[in-house]
Amino acid sequence: MTPAEFEEAVGDALDLVPEALMDQLENVVFLVEEEPPAEDPDLLGVYDGVPLTERAESWGGTLPDRITIFSGPLQRMCQDREELLDEIAVTVVHEIAHHFGIDDDTLHELGWG
Repeated sequence: MTPAEFEEAVGDALDLVPEALMDQLENVVFLVEEEPPAEDPDLLGVYDGVPLTERAESWGGTLPDRITIFSGPLQRMCQDREELLDEIAVTVVHEIAHHFGIDDDTLHELGWG
């Protein structure tokens, strides 16, 4: 999958997220990068920010939270395009959940991790 096709697939995954949920995202930007940091080469995505559950009333005026999806590990772990599209969608939902304060253990229990 080309970089442009991968970015489009991430956009398509975002389109699958219910509008009511997307409307509740606050100050978040979505990014696509080829590879994660060297210390975690198998990382599929990462949420970098302050979850809504941890924000104080005085929170504001900060840079946007970032959700980054890593194309390299996702493409290497998938056998075909269909599996890749599914994994992109799961990764997008997983990282959005972190924005709402849902931890990895809970996501795994719910089948999203």
